[in-house]
Amino acid sequence: MFLLFLTESSQFANLKLAYLNFFVKMRKVKFQNGEYYHIYNRGVDKREVFMDDKDFIRFLRGMREFNNKSLHKQRIFIKNRNNGRELSSEASELSSRIVGLPKFLEVISYCLNSNHYHLLLKQKADNGIEKFMHKLGLGYTNYFNKKYSRSGSLFQGTYKAIHVKNYGHLLKLLVYVNCNYEVHNLGKAENWAWSSYLDSIRKRNGTLCDFGIIRENFKTVEEFKEFCDEVMPEIKINKKLQKYLLE
Repeated sequence: MFLLFLTESSQFANLKLAYLNFFVKMRKVKFQNGEYYHIYNRGVDKREVFMDDKDFIRFLRGMREFNNKSLHKQRIFIKNRNNGRELSSEASELSSRIVGLPKFLEVISYCLNSNHYHLLLKQKADNGIEKFMHKLGLGYTNYFNKKYSRSGSLFQGTYKAIHVKNYGHLLKLLVYVNCNYEVHNLGKAENWAWSSYLDSIRKRNGTLCDFGIIRENFKTVEEFKEFCDEVMPEIKINKKLQKYLLE
């Protein structure tokens, strides 16, 4: 493991070139099965899209429920039959079938901040990411608009997607997404409930994500935490330069 320290001038030159390539590639992303993608978006006009804990929970629930070919009417049927009680046998059977449907994708890591989100996804089925993101975005926007008596778009256009081709970049992206709350200097990643970091370091037993990459590359939790601490300064430097360049 190592940190890459560049001179200020070379940092700006390299970053400018990288972002020119980035915007070209972003428009041409074609999702492929077995490949990894960084997906992110923020609220329209930089507004907050998660106002309270229930909003965070609703978005995470959507990430789980929309990751298959289940229909809206099937999910509503289960919800109506449940009503806070034990599922009827009919609803329970349907729920089991939905859970057993093939997944569109694997969620590798995520972070939800008050006005934006980051997801690291691996596509498993044809057009899986597109279908998943359409259902997730539409479902959450409808929920949010109804709850807060508003209308119109909630997110800033179509979500952004970057194809992660380099394995070294993938490992650093694990840190960027898991620790995004800390990347923005909002607090320590360990103190933020709305990311997969606590699950990654086994302080919580979440089942939304696939932690295979972390388990394969880091023998212990401490080794992964050390890697996060080591690459965090580099990530923060690049984040500051990115903001300066785009203003």
